[in-house]
Amino acid sequence: MKKTFGIFVVLVASMFVFPTWGIAGISPDKLVEETVQEVIDIIKEDEAIKSGDKEKMLDLVETKIIPHFDFTRMTRLAMGKNWRNASEEQQSVLVKEFRTLLVRTYSNTLTSYSEETISVTPIPNIGDATESTVRTQVIQGQGKQPVPIDYNMEKQASGWKVFDVTVAGVSLVTNYRSSFDSQIRRGGVDGLIKTLTSKNDSLEGH
Repeated sequence: MKKTFGIFVVLVASMFVFPTWGIAGISPDKLVEETVQEVIDIIKEDEAIKSGDKEKMLDLVETKIIPHFDFTRMTRLAMGKNWRNASEEQQSVLVKEFRTLLVRTYSNTLTSYSEETISVTPIPNIGDATESTVRTQVIQGQGKQPVPIDYNMEKQASGWKVFDVTVAGVSLVTNYRSSFDSQIRRGGVDGLIKTLTSKNDSLEGH
């Protein structure tokens, strides 16, 4: 699971550009384009966040990032064939722990933001599509290569929801599927739940 956690630092720089995807009638690429500067300004100007206020960071993640992810679909995709072998109760716990994992990981790594900017590729004609991919690049500066990040999204009644993220060609869901499958082979679904819970407990203390 270590490899999976390693991609979060670069993810965070662009994950917080989706605070208003729920607004009807606006394509996801336009929403990203319109909101990125506003949210970056929050990071730059909020004194509590800049001073490392964990509660303020957690609130930022909860309000600006997490509502725009479909954690049930993400967890189901990450589980792959193992999803159907989990009971409804186990599925519910897995979604909860997976959500908690991302919330705590993001809040603990928000301090890694260091003046990155986001370039969004316009979608020519989204039409009536119910799924779309928003392609972005994190411009890091200092001679570093831009990092491509693609968001696979589904249009739902409440707005566009992310169900997978691909960083430099590596799918978040696929990456988790490999680590989840490994954990399940060793300890079953309950073993995976135990591992996620333990990881979440360790993140809470950071």
